Amino acid sequence: MPSMQSTLGDEGIAEELAESQRQISIAEFFEKNKHMLGFDSGARGLVTAVKEAVDNALDATEEAGFKPSISVEIKESGDYYRLVIEDNGPGITREQIPKVFGKLLYGSRFHKREQSRGQQGIGISAAVLYSQLTSGKPAKITSSTPGSDSAQYFELVIDTDQNEPEIRHEEEQNLARSSLRPTHGTHIELEMEANMRARSQLLRYIKHTAVVNPHAEIRFKEPGDDEWMEFERDVEADLPAETEEIRPHPHGVELGTLLKMLAQTDSHSVSGFLQTEFTRVGKKTAENVIENFRDNHFGREAAWRAPQTHEDADVKTAVEDAVANKGADATAAFAETIAEKVADADRISHHQLRAVVQLASDETESEFGTSFGKTVQENALDAGWKAITNDRVTDLYELVDGATSTRKDDETVRALAERIAAKFESEDGYDRATAKKLREYVARAGDMTEEREEVTIGETARENVFDAIWDSMVTVPDEAPKIKAIADSRDTASELLDAMKQTDIISPPTNCLSPITANLVEAGLRKEYDADFYAAATRDADVHGGDPFIVEAGIAYGGELKAEGSAELLRFANRVPLVYQRGACATTDVVKSIGWRNYNLDQPGGRGVPNGPVVIMVHVASTNVPFTSESKDAVANVPAIEDEIELAIREAARELKSYLNKRQSLKKRQKKQSVIATILPEMAQKLSDVTGNDELDIGDSLARIMNNVLVEREVEDGTVSLIVENHSGTNESPKMTEIVATKPENLSDGATAVAMDDEWFVTWEPTVKSGEEAVLEYQIDGDVSFDRVTVEGIEDERLTNNT
Repeated sequence: MPSMQSTLGDEGIAEELAESQRQISIAEFFEKNKHMLGFDSGARGLVTAVKEAVDNALDATEEAGFKPSISVEIKESGDYYRLVIEDNGPGITREQIPKVFGKLLYGSRFHKREQSRGQQGIGISAAVLYSQLTSGKPAKITSSTPGSDSAQYFELVIDTDQNEPEIRHEEEQNLARSSLRPTHGTHIELEMEANMRARSQLLRYIKHTAVVNPHAEIRFKEPGDDEWMEFERDVEADLPAETEEIRPHPHGVELGTLLKMLAQTDSHSVSGFLQTEFTRVGKKTAENVIENFRDNHFGREAAWRAPQTHEDADVKTAVEDAVANKGADATAAFAETIAEKVADADRISHHQLRAVVQLASDETESEFGTSFGKTVQENALDAGWKAITNDRVTDLYELVDGATSTRKDDETVRALAERIAAKFESEDGYDRATAKKLREYVARAGDMTEEREEVTIGETARENVFDAIWDSMVTVPDEAPKIKAIADSRDTASELLDAMKQTDIISPPTNCLSPITANLVEAGLRKEYDADFYAAATRDADVHGGDPFIVEAGIAYGGELKAEGSAELLRFANRVPLVYQRGACATTDVVKSIGWRNYNLDQPGGRGVPNGPVVIMVHVASTNVPFTSESKDAVANVPAIEDEIELAIREAARELKSYLNKRQSLKKRQKKQSVIATILPEMAQKLSDVTGNDELDIGDSLARIMNNVLVEREVEDGTVSLIVENHSGTNESPKMTEIVATKPENLSDGATAVAMDDEWFVTWEPTVKSGEEAVLEYQIDGDVSFDRVTVEGIEDERLTNNT
């Protein structure tokens, strides 16, 4: 087949190529690249469609203040599968339905810096696009708003050439006769080419959604099932906290973003720009940023010590010699004032000396009536500065000597100081230098000293010398450039960006985020996983790319969890389960990098996902989660986020380690207790046989030997006594429940009795100090049989229950 180039003549090739070029719509692009959105196969396409629809439903119901009730049903429909999803949300207005479902990149959250499941406006419309591409059938949408007695019904497809909805049918239906079951919400039906090969991923998505959204009720029915799979809500779980939109944080923006913000702002000054465009920046913080900006843009000025009495240079004499025709007394007073103020300062820079000269001029004119004009002040300034900088080497020697180790001899230190001083002397600008330029000074001096003195000036020494000199320099008072000038210069904007990052600024507010919270992370795990142990952790907010984020982690262990194979890893972003691309996700990478043996879990080879009956859950909440692709299946490897993931996991894992250590200790204790419980009666019997005495009562001996908490019951003449003896080394607060068949009377203080099904439940929760005992007494009529007292709050291995 001939190439395109071979069919074109020599003339007008560019013109002919230009005629063949045209703009394509986003819908047309994704029509040919649907794999980028997670619709790369029938199996995965079905999971992705469910995910996008459920995410939309959860966002809509929560924003409206409704606890979500969502149903997901998959039916076989000839050669296709029909996906039916319904929610109890606020519904969608008639005008918006075609745009929401029939236009890609149509949404309300893309430009907002606040947490939400969907942001790009692609998800549900992409599912509609996949449905029409594979089945050729329109999406069917029914929606009703609260208080309405009718529902809006649409059948539509997406015009991929224009990225616009194409309505095939529209009508207003009576709500009672519509397919919508709640009184308000949205019902959507999509037919698509799909299969159930990814059933496990689909079920995992539904279950994990229930874990991370304990406030939601989710029903699921798959093909061939008559019964709904119910994931009930935790009745104590509230809706997620409402979020608020925030401005970007100074520590998170990148240079391109900053240039765009500079070009679009209405502010003229740097201070105004910082305070209006960024969060957490007030007047004081803006001043700190501007000070660092001056350092980056103008550099700092070196501040030198005043000449000492034994030195040749003399500020007073130098100034006097530079001033002419002002009268001897006035000139002397002028020079003396300058010299005194210079001497009073530990170090002085050029602009500080300028201020001293101006002040001395004003004071002298006030006293003598003699005016020291601009030219005279400049002459005095130049003369005074020359005297002050007459011996830079001695000043720098002191700084270099203090910054380097004692192993550097005086000759080496002086050589370094001389070469750095030479660079200051050779540059114009009154000894100004940026940090970059000062590093060059130090590096060049270090290289030359190594070469000529044949000594080593290491990186640490060079960095220490730089720090000492930079810290002795002072920020200049020059006015910062205006916003327009910064916007027109990439280098200047970069200097401002560096200044923002160099300034300590408090973390961004978290009201733009809605983390699950540690309590609800644990509640979600408890609701869906039957385990022995649960732990959860929620980290403080951090920032990346101008967007704050919070990482949460949870761990469940033991119980009915699968003991064989690797741990189950649950990955979430903004309360959405991440089902695919586990190996490409930062969460997985972090989990694999942790040494789980340190937390008493099995980890073959010391790396990878641990083995055993454990579930590890990680949730990243952000105003803009950095996904690896448009399908939003994996979190990108951003160092700041990876660090927080690791810290959150380790925080929960430390609790797991404590639990496993304690469990191991209790196992050893139980083994010891079993041995003692076996041999103690035998010892008592043999002792009785040898001595001929009655057999010893060893009822409470085991508790004393094992330092256990002992619980006993005594019954005499209708009085029941429950006795708790604490032989452990800490205070204990056991919660005890006694069930009796007749009504107990005259209970001791602190105990309660509740009747239930012809029985009485006596509960008592005393606090018993180490080495002491507590007694509960009550009266009953007649002979009563007793069951064993239930004791909570104390491990069985530390309890001797003789009731």
